[in-house]
Formats: sequence, C-alpha cells, structure tokens
Amino acid sequence: MTEPIRVLVVEDDPVAADAHVLYVGRVPGFVAVGKAHTGAEARRMLDRIQVDLLLLDLHLPDVHGLHLARTLRAAGYHADVIAVTSARDLAMVREGVSLGVVQYVLKPFTFSTLRDRLVRYAAFRGTAGEASGQDEVDRALATLRAPGPSALPKGLSAPTLKRVTEALRGAEEGLTASGVGESVGISRITARRYLEHLVETGRAGRSPLYGQVGRPELMYRWIRSC
Repeated sequence: MTEPIRVLVVEDDPVAADAHVLYVGRVPGFVAVGKAHTGAEARRMLDRIQVDLLLLDLHLPDVHGLHLARTLRAAGYHADVIAVTSARDLAMVREGVSLGVVQYVLKPFTFSTLRDRLVRYAAFRGTAGEASGQDEVDRALATLRAPGPSALPKGLSAPTLKRVTEALRGAEEGLTASGVGESVGISRITARRYLEHLVETGRAGRSPLYGQVGRPELMYRWIRSC
C-alpha cells in the first residue's frame, strides 16, 4: 500500500490553518501531520516529524515564507512547497521555483482549487524511472501545471463574469441579482445567470432575503475562503 503524502500546514491564521488541515484530509493520498503558525514552529516540527510537503503561507509573523524555504533548503530539508499567498508578484514566483516551490495557490481559494494542486503534485511525485525522451520529460513537468480556464456555459462571457465577480467581492454584505445588475450595467436576469454560475463553481453562496412583500429575493455573497 502506498504511503500517504505527509503535509505540514504553515499558516499564522488559526481559522485558515484549521481549514487547510481539513482540506488536505479530504484529498485521497494525503494526510496533514501537523500545523504551525510561525516559521520557528515549523522548523521545530520538521525536526520531529517526517514531512513530504509544506502548505506554506508566505506572510508569517516572524519570517517571509520564501526566506523560510531558503533556510530549510540550506539546512538539508527536502520537503517540497506549495505556497499560499495573496501576493501576485511574478518576481517572487520566479524566486520560489529555485527553493522547491512547486505550486502557488492564490487567496482566496476554494477546496477544489487546492485539491487540483494536490492531485497534480501527487501525479508529478509519482513519476519515476528514466525518461525515454524529451516528450516524456515534458509530460512529467506538465502534470504540475494548472489547466487552462474552463469553458464558460453558453451565453456567458469572461469579461462580464469578471465584472460580476469584482462587484460581488467588493460587497461585504452581499448583493442581489438586481444590485449586481445595476452595478455592472446588465439586466437582473443576466446578472442572476452569472451569479448562479459562481454558486455552482463554489465561489459564491446564496440565501433568501426575507422581510419583503412577496417572494423573497436571493442574496449572493462571495465565499471568502482561507
């Protein structure tokens, strides 16, 4: 029986850390072996337990995640890293490649996003033996790459979806389809189609808005996961 991939969650926010541990535990072939809230705590845990993969938040209270990854490499630790960050600095992404960062996950993210990265990492980790040629090397590396944007349902456009997403993310209390329509400049019916797509893909939630005359309207809220 194949041993599960052992993951150490390194995240300073206790709620996010618990969520990450839960997410990891839901992916077959992975097990969360612990969680650390600082870089120093992560170092101590790595001295005590076997870890294959760090799910590493880059903004820790005592050290930047990439600096931690660099010191771990210098100290002889060989765990790979999936970086969790809200930063979108591509120079930082390039730096991370040389430090064992095999994937980046941008906050906020859903369980399905992390699951995809973990499954791809497991497939890459499972490659072994000698490649027969360049094509096989390319295929092995391609397993780490996230798939391209999936096709939208017929009638939905990426630019409008982006505007709807931005409107919903910027509304702390949520928005109705009418509110999104007014904000984006589309009809309520069109807005609802985009909002329902966000619900179906796990990026938004909905609940009835009571206290009105007649049928209650639906309130949509962005899911601010992790």
